[in-house]
Amino acid sequence: MSSTADGGTTQTENGARLGLTTGMVVQELGWDNDTDDDLRIAIEDAIDADMVDGDYGNVVDAVVLWWREEDGDLVDGLVEALTDLVGGGSIWLLTPKIGRPNAVDAADIAEAAPIAGLSQTISASVSKDWAATRLLAPKTPA
Repeated sequence: MSSTADGGTTQTENGARLGLTTGMVVQELGWDNDTDDDLRIAIEDAIDADMVDGDYGNVVDAVVLWWREEDGDLVDGLVEALTDLVGGGSIWLLTPKIGRPNAVDAADIAEAAPIAGLSQTISASVSKDWAATRLLAPKTPA
C-alpha cells in the first residue's frame, strides 16, 4: 500500500483495504451529509458498482454502516444491518474517529457486537474523520 505525501493512504486503497472486490453487492446504511464521499466512491470503485440501500430486498455480501453516537442503540443498528447480509458476510461499521463529534467509543462496539451475534475482527483508519471496524456475521449452516 503506497502512502500519500501526508503519510496516509489514498482513498482508492482504503476502498480495497476493506476487502471489497468487483462483483460484490454492498449495502450502505446510515448515509447522511457527514459521510465521507471520497470513501464512498472508493468503495464503489472497488466493487465496480453502486452500493445498494436498505430497500434492496435481496441478499448482500457486505454492509457499510455509518454510525454515530447520536444514532441510538448500536445493538439495534447492528441487528438491522444483518437483515439482508449473507451468512458469513461482513459489516463494516464506520464511526467518527475519537475526538470528532459523535465518536463511538471502542468499548461500546466491543460490547454491542457479540450481543448482536457478530464477531469483531479488525479496526482501521479509513479516512481523515472515519474509522472502520469489521464485524463478521455467523456462517449459515449448510
